[in-house]
Amino acid sequence: MGAQNGKDLLIKVDMTGDGQFETIAGLRATRISFNAETVDVTSLESAGGWRELLGGAGVKSASISGSGVFRDAGTDERARAIFFAGEVPVFQVVIPDFGLVEGRFQITGLDYAGSHNGEATYEIALASAGALDFVAL
Repeated sequence: MGAQNGKDLLIKVDMTGDGQFETIAGLRATRISFNAETVDVTSLESAGGWRELLGGAGVKSASISGSGVFRDAGTDERARAIFFAGEVPVFQVVIPDFGLVEGRFQITGLDYAGSHNGEATYEIALASAGALDFVAL
């Protein structure tokens, strides 16, 4: 896989609950992180005193973050509505030349900022709220 444009990593939200996904507008930077907790099963009998982990036993999660400028009233309004209602709708993350991740996420952070001589900006943070599907591109 060669170098990719960062602008091609997209965060999309289901706008109406019927699978109509739209890219969250105005994002300049995006990030997705996958995590898996470990379950330590090391004992006195562990070979050479090395830590042993129980495969497949930890909690898996993903987090998404992004920052940008206001560009589209529709996706801005949808993000605010999701946050204040505590919804966990389906989101998609397009990772160029890698795959598409889809699943339910909760918006855990929504920050707004601005300076008198610059544009208004926002930051968004999401946490996975269930199993995620991955489709290779």
